[in-house]
Order: sequence, then C-alpha cells, then structure tokens
Amino acid sequence: MKSSFQFANVCGTVYQQGNIHFAGDGNSLYSPVGNRLSVFNLVQNTSYTLPFETRKPIARVAVSPSNLNLVLVVDEEGHALLINVARKALLAHMNFKLPVRDAQFSPNGQFLAVTHGNQVQVWRTPSIFVREFAPFVLHRTYVGHFDDVLSITWSRTGRFFLTTSKDMSAHLFSLDPIDGFRPKTFTGHRDSVLRGFFSLDEKTIYTVSRDGACLVWQGKDDEDVAWGEGVADDPQNTVGFTRWGVASRHYFHQLNTQVTCADFNPGTSRLVVGFSSGLFSLRDMPDFTEVHALSISQEKITSVAINPSGEWIGFGAQRLGQLLVWEWASESYILKQQGHFYDMNTVAFAQDGQMAVTGGDDGKVKLWNTNSGFCTVTFSDHSAPVTCVEFAKQGQVLFSASMDGTVRAYDLIRYRNFRTFTSPTPVQFVSLAVEPSGEVVCAGSSDAFDTYMWSVQTGKLLEILSGHEAPVTGLAFDPSGSGLLASTSWDRSVRLWEVFRRSQNTESMPLSSEGLTLAFRPDGLEVCVATLDGQLSFFDTKHGRHTGVMDCRRDIASGRHLDDKVQRRNNAAGSAFTSVCYSADGSCVLAGGNANFVCLYDVRERVLLKRWTLSLNLSLDGTQDRLDSRQVTEAGNVELLDDRSDEDELTLAERVDRSLPGVQRGALSKRSTRPQARSKCVRFSPTGRSWAAASTSGLLIYSLDEQATFDPSDLDLELTPQAVRAASLQGHALVALLGALRLNDPALEAEVYERTKRHEVSLVVQQLPPMYLSRVLGLVAARLHPSSQSPHVEFHLSWLMSLFQLHGETIRAQSATTYAPVLRAVQMALNELRANVKTTTDQNTASILYIWNAFAHRQISETI
Repeated sequence: MKSSFQFANVCGTVYQQGNIHFAGDGNSLYSPVGNRLSVFNLVQNTSYTLPFETRKPIARVAVSPSNLNLVLVVDEEGHALLINVARKALLAHMNFKLPVRDAQFSPNGQFLAVTHGNQVQVWRTPSIFVREFAPFVLHRTYVGHFDDVLSITWSRTGRFFLTTSKDMSAHLFSLDPIDGFRPKTFTGHRDSVLRGFFSLDEKTIYTVSRDGACLVWQGKDDEDVAWGEGVADDPQNTVGFTRWGVASRHYFHQLNTQVTCADFNPGTSRLVVGFSSGLFSLRDMPDFTEVHALSISQEKITSVAINPSGEWIGFGAQRLGQLLVWEWASESYILKQQGHFYDMNTVAFAQDGQMAVTGGDDGKVKLWNTNSGFCTVTFSDHSAPVTCVEFAKQGQVLFSASMDGTVRAYDLIRYRNFRTFTSPTPVQFVSLAVEPSGEVVCAGSSDAFDTYMWSVQTGKLLEILSGHEAPVTGLAFDPSGSGLLASTSWDRSVRLWEVFRRSQNTESMPLSSEGLTLAFRPDGLEVCVATLDGQLSFFDTKHGRHTGVMDCRRDIASGRHLDDKVQRRNNAAGSAFTSVCYSADGSCVLAGGNANFVCLYDVRERVLLKRWTLSLNLSLDGTQDRLDSRQVTEAGNVELLDDRSDEDELTLAERVDRSLPGVQRGALSKRSTRPQARSKCVRFSPTGRSWAAASTSGLLIYSLDEQATFDPSDLDLELTPQAVRAASLQGHALVALLGALRLNDPALEAEVYERTKRHEVSLVVQQLPPMYLSRVLGLVAARLHPSSQSPHVEFHLSWLMSLFQLHGETIRAQSATTYAPVLRAVQMALNELRANVKTTTDQNTASILYIWNAFAHRQISETI
C-alpha cells in the first residue's frame, strides 16, 4: 500500500480570525483557517486550502493588485509568508517583529506597506522571477502616530497612502519625498479610527471610527504652499496638493454597539460597516443614504470585504466560525458556510468517498462534499455532543449517536431524521455500529455499561447485551456480514457477540489495559484494539486468539503543554490512541489520539510506516517538544498570562467572565484555556485514496491524488507555451497535447484539446501514454461540464468513447483507486449533460405539441 499521502484540504472550518479578502477577479475569496489559508471559488462552488502553515493563527491577508496570484499572509506575531496561489509555491519568509494590524500592496504591486506599532514600514515587493538572497528590502519607515496604526489605504496613483490609528487621527504620507510636502493630519474623531478610504476621483476621503462616526473630508487646491518647480503640474500629485477639510459628519445610530470593521468600493461609492451586534449597514456615499441594513447573527462581525465589482459583500464572524457572501442587489446569499461551534468529535466517509460526515460537541451533524469542501446539509436534532457517526453500507442512510441518550437515523435523499432510537432508561451513548445490511444498529453506553440493539425498519429495541463492567467505548460489526459484533470496554476485555443466533454465544478476550476503541479488518478475520497503555492489540476473530501487539507510546507521545511540570518524555506514559481504522486492503492500520500525530502501521510487519504532523500552530498545546525558556518569567509562562492588550476592542459582553471553575470545554468553559492539538477520530476513505482526521484545526483530508500544479519532469528548454501552440497550429495534435500536459497549464491544455480535429481523436488517444490517462479524463470532464460553456458536446463525447474503447481495461483495473476521483467527475458531467438535454427535449416537445394543437384547432375552425 502507498503511504505517500499529502495534505489536500481542510473541511469543517471555514473561518477563524483575521480579515477575509476577495481576489482581484472577484470570483474567489481568501479566508484564514487557523494558521492556513483557504480559497473559496464562488463561481465554481469549490474550495481548497493551501498546504503552507504559519507559526501562529493568521491575522492579516493581503493580495497584490498587479499579480492576482501573489498573496501575503501574516500571523499574530508578525511572521509572514509570500505565496503564489496559482502554483501553490512558497516564495519568501519575513519576520516583521511586531503584530501587523494591516498590510496593503501598492496599486502597481511594487511596494508593500505594513503597520509596525505606531509606525508604518514600506517594503519593496520581492520579485517572482529572480531568486533573491534577501527578498524583502525596506524602502522607508514613516512616523507620526502616537498609538498603534490600524489601517493603510493607497491612493490610485500609488504615490500617497492614508493611515488610521488608535490615536483618533488619520495621516496622509507620500511614498517618496516631494519638495514642500508635509504629511497631513486628519483629526476630529472621538475614538479609534478603524479605516480610511479614497473616493474614485480622490477628491473625497472617508474615515470611520469605532464609535460609529463617519467623517467626509473634501479637498481643494492648496494655493498657499510653495511647491517645487514642476511638482504642481503633475496630476499624480493632486492628493498631496489638496487642502482637506471636514465637509460633513455622519453617525451610525446604534446603541451599545461598536463598529468592528468597514470596507469601501470606490467604483460604486458604497460603504459597508459591520457592528459588534451582528448588524451590518450598506450606505451610498457621500450622501450617507442607507441601502441595506441586515442582522446576520447575534455575534459581532469580525471582517467585511467588498469584491472589486461591488456586487458581493463577504462577512466573517470569528466566534461563530461563519463565512458569508451576500449579493446586495438580489438580497441573497452566494455563500453561507459555518463549521462546528465547538470541537469536532467524529468523522465517517460515504461508500463512494465523495461525502464525509462530522459530529461535534455542539450537537450538530454536518455533511461535507470532499471534492468542493462545502457543507451541504446540517442536522441539529441532537441536544448534546455527538459522539459517533456511521453510514449504512447500503442505501442513503446515516446514523449518529449522542450523549443525549438517542441514536438517530437520517435519510440522505429527503434530508430528514426518519427514526430515533432510545433506551428504556436514559443513558449516554459513546460508541456506535451499523450492521452491513443496514437492518440493525447498536450503541454502547458509558453509564449503564450495556450495548443496545435496535431494528432500523421498526425502530424497536431488539436486545440489550450485558456483560461489560465499564463503559463500552468501541463497537464494530463484521464487514463481511457474518453478524459478528465486537465490543471493547474499560473493563480490559474484548467481547465477540453472535447476535443473530439463538444461543448468542459470547467470547471474551482479556486486554493489558482499558480498551479505548477497536476496528474490524475489511475481511472480518481480524480486530485491532487500542488500549490505554498505548498499545495496539490484534485478535483473530475466527479462532478467538491474540495474534500480536505493538507498543506505540513513543509514536503517539504528545508535546509539552504550557502548564506541564514535567518534561515531554515523562508524559509519554499517558499517551494512547483513541481512534483506529484499517485501510481499504486491510494491510495497514491508521491510528490517532490525544496528540499532534497520526500514525500508519503495517499490520503484517508490525512497524511504523509513516507519521504525519497535524499542525504546526504554536498557539495550540502539544505542538512543541520543548518550551521556550525566554517566555518564562517570575509570574510564569507569558503565554498563560491574560494581559488584555486589546481591552478597548472587546465589547462589554466579552469582558464579563462567565466561566465555571474546572470546566474545560462547552459554553461555560474558561476562555483562557488553550486548545490542544489532537485528532479525536481518523478514518480511511472506502476508495483507499484518502483519509481524514477530525482534529482541533478542523477536518484534515490527506490524499494520494496529485496536488502539485507544476511537475518539472520531461521538460527541456525547447518546451514552451509558444512551441506547444505552434505544434498545435501545424496539426501535430499528439505532440501539442503532451507538451501542454507536461507544462501543466490548464488554459493551454484546453486550447490544444479544443483544436484537435474530430477525425484525429482516436489516433491521439491510441498513442496517449497511460500515465496521462487520468489527466486527459479530467480535462474532458471539465470541458464537458456545463460550467465550461463549451458548445462542442459531440466532440467531448467522442473523446470519452475513444478513451474507454482503447484504454478501458487499464481504467477498469484501477477504477476504485487511481481513476476513482476522475471517473466521478466524468459521471457528474454526464449527469449534468443528460439533465440539460432532457430539459431541452421536454421544452421542444411541448413547443411542437403546442404549435401542432394550435394548427389543428385552426384547421378545424376553418372547416366549420
């Protein structure tokens, strides 16, 4: 089995903190997800997460206007990454050494302005074409504010920029020294100035403060100042020649609320402001006419952004983990996504691997499309944390178990809870198993120590399996359908139940420690059990004997916590796996637990194959082996001190401490408690091409499918896009197609593909190397999908027919592994095409019948 799984995506978390930012084309939205950056394509309804991580959660995102693929992300401590999003390439690192409140590229993309305390630093943007030893070069440092700078806005020419600060003022600086120019100061606010904006003609400036005041500054030529010769004649210096004054004052009359974020679109001259009450207001400037006012939630809006065309408004709510894109003209949501409010406890894959379901401490069950990364359905029927979820092997049915004492069955066709299973006395369910036929469901309890078995058809309780003397932490049915049920418990035993026989024989096998979870091998001949002493034990279910054990305490040992009094090596004694899963072929076991690692073991050789680190986020406990002694003071670790540095940014409700002593999670947990890096559940996809981990950072998906966008193999100096186009124009279809595939340029691939002549398709496919079959199938599926708006339907179908006729055996042999994702894409494209053809046919049939009936009625009328 291959073990080269690479990070593919993050589901279950769409926004955490920082600012959201629209891409230059306005079709994509950048959203910080912890210490990673997610990209949401709002046109194609897909999302993906970049594989790069910062040291701490991302606090600021900046996009270059000149190069739409160049993005800068800065974490809470000022460490920055410069990323080429299209190539998924990390270009440079930078440490700004102070928390960055705002970062903005100049309009030409040559400079980058960042806040540095009460100063502003302007850096030269690194070149994306030349490899530099020191890519960031400081251009100038600007001073003048007396408190932290909060925002930076460039003028249209890029020669001036406007800054706002906590000192209740705004300043106008010039990028380079200009004869006679002095920085201008804008005062008049009574609270911190959050943002400042230029109008489209740059004759008006708008400033918005935290207390809800919006000042409109109008300018006129400053004739009293003697400027250098020729300086006044340059129209690009108009902003600097202007004498600014307050033309009008406007106020957002919202009681007991504060302005938390704002954005402005110069093209449409519309200002959008978000408040701490969850309300946002859209205004036409400079008249300050209210266009829309809508309450999104009861929590404050953390970030707001307007796309370049001014049609869509994006909102991010940190406390809810919610991301919204609203179209103000139609008053409808383009995107509305939200993760789990609390921790994610469990995950399960559907049989085709296209859908994953998660359950969390918030009592919600969410279905995620693994291809698009979007949540499609949310079930909120449970009233307590969801502990387990499972799909039925047959049919569109989902089961979930919860601490509220219920097991619920959901119909995934009608999206409703059609069956609720309960016990005679209230208990808390912590484990779940579904019989392969989907007719029987079992759940283990943590307080009654029994296993309950129900009929899915009738909803009646069939049996109560007693015998364990502690909480039943693991349940699993034999996947082969023999009716064998395996259970493990804290009573240090594994039991095998023959539940469908009259005798109901039970076989008990001892464990070395408390059993935490178990998993059946796909053929049903072996069971793997994880115990509290950090071991994985293997049992032969046919003969009921112990076949082997692996000591994994060192592999799963967690890192140092900030409040630990002992070293990491002394903490390994309490480390254990809490979730195990067999691979699709049964040769490997995937295991995860209360640590920052997920381990893959070879069952036959009893060795560790690979170990993945889930997160490099230093704000999580357990990500470091050693603590930084420089952070330790006489009062303790600095990270544990709640200094309330942003006390003025907190609302009154946020300042009130409603936590209960000793509570570590939930609504009344201590807010100063740091989350721990761990994986509560790991699962393999039935296709074997990916696996997922329900972790603190979200649902992390690792895949074998190629994620790289550039592969330098088989390249030489003569292989260029110009050479590929020339070969295509000369009629060398195969040479051009192979060149485009090697360059891995999607636009060039589509151009060469569409230029291939119809009668040459079978010849090109016949000579196509097998290594490019998956890529070509994906290309055909993308062009065949209605979203590509390609009119050559018969041409695409000819390609598919040739590919399946000439390479059908190769594709069929690996249809469940290598070609599974691309075959699903082909099937979806064909289904869309079929639906469109059927709709067109129905419309044409109805039109013809209408014309025929009208003609017949007219003939009858003339005859009469």
